[in-house]
Amino acid sequence: MAANLIVYNAHLVDSHTDSPGALAVSGGTIRAVFLGDCTDEPAARRLAAATFGGDETDCLDAHGLTLMPAFVDMHVHFRYPGQTQKEDLDSGLNAAAAGGFGTVVLMPNTTPVVSTRRMAQDIMQEANAKGKARVFQTVSITKDFAGADTTELDPLDASAVPVITEDGHDVASAAVMRDGMQKAGERGIIVSCHCEDVALAQAARPFRLRALALMKQHGIPADRYDIPTLNVSATVNAEIDENLTAANRLLALAEDTATERNIAIAQDARCHIHIAHCSTAASIAAVRRAKQLLAAGTTPAGFAISAEVTPHHLSLTGTESPLLRALVNPPLRSETDRRALIDAIKDGTVDVISTDHAPHTAADKADGSPGFTGLETAFAVCNTVLVQTEGLPLTALSRLMSDAPARLLNLCAGRLQTGYAADFVLVDPHEPWTVDSTRFVSKGKSTPQNGTKLTGRIHATFHAGKKVFGQL
Repeated sequence: MAANLIVYNAHLVDSHTDSPGALAVSGGTIRAVFLGDCTDEPAARRLAAATFGGDETDCLDAHGLTLMPAFVDMHVHFRYPGQTQKEDLDSGLNAAAAGGFGTVVLMPNTTPVVSTRRMAQDIMQEANAKGKARVFQTVSITKDFAGADTTELDPLDASAVPVITEDGHDVASAAVMRDGMQKAGERGIIVSCHCEDVALAQAARPFRLRALALMKQHGIPADRYDIPTLNVSATVNAEIDENLTAANRLLALAEDTATERNIAIAQDARCHIHIAHCSTAASIAAVRRAKQLLAAGTTPAGFAISAEVTPHHLSLTGTESPLLRALVNPPLRSETDRRALIDAIKDGTVDVISTDHAPHTAADKADGSPGFTGLETAFAVCNTVLVQTEGLPLTALSRLMSDAPARLLNLCAGRLQTGYAADFVLVDPHEPWTVDSTRFVSKGKSTPQNGTKLTGRIHATFHAGKKVFGQL
C-alpha cells in the first residue's frame, strides 16, 4: 500500500462542507481537500501529481458515496478490564469501526473501576496500539466509586485524560462533587455527569425489581420485551407495566433534580460540566437556561456547559409496552421528552450525540441489566430521525457526531480540513437496511432497534488514512 492516498468520486460532507470532491491523505492526516467534480481515475491521478509530485499514490474510487469525518463518541462502555464476557477491546474497537467511529471515550465503570492515571494510561496504550480508533479512557471522580476520595484526580492532566466521570450513577455528596469539580476546573478537565439523584434512584429500584421478578415468574425475558405476552394475564401485564412506570417516574425526577444540582455546583466550582445522556424535557431546559446565562456573561469565569443525547432517546419512547420494558438508564422517556431533545438539537442546546454503547451478555440482559448496544446503529438511527424525518441537513449531523465532540476533546479531527486527522467514513445516507443484531460485531446483541428499517449505511471506515472496516 502506498504512503499516499487520493479518495475520488465522492461527495464530501462535514459541518461546513457539502460538495462533490476528493480527499488527499498522507501520514495519517488530510493533506488536501478538493471541491468539485473528480469522478474518474485520470482526474484523481492529476490531483495526486499536483499534491504529492512523483511519490507513489493509491487512488480509491468512492463510487459516489458520501465521505464524512469519522464519528467521535464521548460515551462508550467497552467493559475492559474485568467484564470481557460483555465486550473487550477487540470486539469494541471492531464495533466502533463498523459504526464509523474514529474516536471513542471509554467509561470507568469496569472491574476494577478505572480510578488512577496509570490504569487509564495502560488501557489507552493497549487500545491505541491496535490502530482501529483513537481511544480516551476516563477516570472516576471518586476512588473506586466510593463517593468520598478525590485524591486520584490530583495527578491528572487534560491532554491525557480529558474527561472524568462517575458514570453509571452520580456522586451522592454535593461537597465531594464540588471538590472533584474544582480539581477538574483547575486542570481543564471536563466533568461528565450521570445526573441521577442517588436516593431517588434507590427509591425507584424496588419497583423495577418487582417488575423483573414478575417477568421472570411468567417467562417473559427482559431481553425479549418484543415477544408476545398473550399467555400472560392482563392483570400481570398491567402490574409489570405499573411498576416500571412508577420506577421511571422516580428516575425522571432523579435526573431533573440532579441536573439542576450539578449545574449549580459546576458554576461554583468553575469547571466544564458535560451532561451525559440527557433524556428529559426538564433536564434539557436546565441546560438551556445555563447556556443562556453563560452567553449573557452572568456565570462565573471558568464555568462551561455542554450536553449529549443518545440515538435511542432521540428515536424511541418508553411510556407503553413493549418499549416500557426495554431497560436502560436513563429510561426511554415520553414523546414530549423525545420532542424536547429534538428541539434542543435544532436550537443548539444539544452539543453532541453519544451512543452510551452498553453491551451485555444475553444472560445479563435476560436478568434485566440496563443498556443497549449502539455503536453499529448510531449513524443510521440519527440519520433516519434527524435528517430523513426532521429535515436537518447532513452537515448538522456531522457537527453533532464529529466536529463538536472533537472540539470538546481538543482534537484536530472531526472536519475535512487540511492538517486534520485522516479519520473518515464512506456512507450512503439514502440506503435502507434492516437491523439484524445477530450480525453485530459487538459481543452485545441487545437493541430495541432490532428488526427496524433504517436509512443510511456505513460502507467503509478509515482511521489515520487506513481502512479498518468495509469493502468497496
